[in-house]
Amino acid sequence: MPLAIGLMSGTSCDGISAALVRFRGRTLRVLTERTTPYPDTLARRLRRGPLLLAPEISALNMELGERFAKAAAALLRDAHTPARRVCVIGSHGHTLYHGPGDPTPSTLQIGEPAVIAQRTGIPVVASFRPRDLAAGGEGAPLVPGFDEAFFGDGPARALQNLGGIANVTVVGRTLRACAFDTGPGNCLMDLVVQRMSRGRARFDANGHGARQGRVDHRAVEQLWRHPYFRRPPPKSTGRELFDEEFVQRVFGSRLRRAPQDVLATVTYFTAFSIAESYRRFIPHRLREVIVSGGGVRNRTLMSHLTRLLRPIPVRSIERYGIPAQAKESVAFAFLALRARQGRVNHLPHTTGAREACILGAITPGRA
Repeated sequence: MPLAIGLMSGTSCDGISAALVRFRGRTLRVLTERTTPYPDTLARRLRRGPLLLAPEISALNMELGERFAKAAAALLRDAHTPARRVCVIGSHGHTLYHGPGDPTPSTLQIGEPAVIAQRTGIPVVASFRPRDLAAGGEGAPLVPGFDEAFFGDGPARALQNLGGIANVTVVGRTLRACAFDTGPGNCLMDLVVQRMSRGRARFDANGHGARQGRVDHRAVEQLWRHPYFRRPPPKSTGRELFDEEFVQRVFGSRLRRAPQDVLATVTYFTAFSIAESYRRFIPHRLREVIVSGGGVRNRTLMSHLTRLLRPIPVRSIERYGIPAQAKESVAFAFLALRARQGRVNHLPHTTGAREACILGAITPGRA
């Protein structure tokens, strides 16, 4: 029963999610998980990532490697587990830029795996996305490989992740899995909260702020006009599209005059864009929607999602024994384990890749 660690830093730039997982066939057990928040100064640098100069990116890459290594070491201490018992660490890294539709398709994840391997002594699999990109895919989403392995034998259901960007996988025993990024997850809500609090708050705790404002349905229609939402899967996106400029274009001075109404509106829009994407691109009759990611804690967002998807039940992934915040780190632990075993670890038809590959570059542990 191999043990693996998964490390994930998402587009919310809030911290490192880490999980220690025991895998046994098609079952798993999360032994321990933790989220290590980033200091405010580091979070701000990560959000500015695409604007940084090469020396700054190089330094940030090494610094994040150290932080990932410390997160893995803390996880092992929590579990009272020696590093020698862990087969592999799967580190997604932190995405500074994702441009699969650029003239030269590219993607960049930082968090130096050599540092993680050197500090922990454990082999590290990282840099998952470039191989899929090289095979003609979007480089995302990659979690469907995990979703099909652990949820694919059941009824038709959607696994919806609410990270900075929202993504969905649809699996079922009679279905060919489909997956894509639905659009913004927490990113627009976080952006508005940080703006209205002048950086004192990073996110809308429990969705409390959004409950104080009024939804502008005309603005929702304007936001929905973005061409990304009409593009069929396979597709992926990031903060390159759903950023402050995207919000500013629609709301203008209302960001300053009525920030709670803007927050209420982008919270509703996040749920709306997910539900409408289902109607547009998912032809299957779903039995349930299983939600993971930090957005699960936003009660206002979950309430909108539940109402917009009714009568399909919307449930937290914690019902299935996986902590909501740890789902993606658990998934990358599994993808890394597959890479170490020399086995395909993605679903090429969900990313648009021309062929199945073994994703990830392996950095050996200490000799």
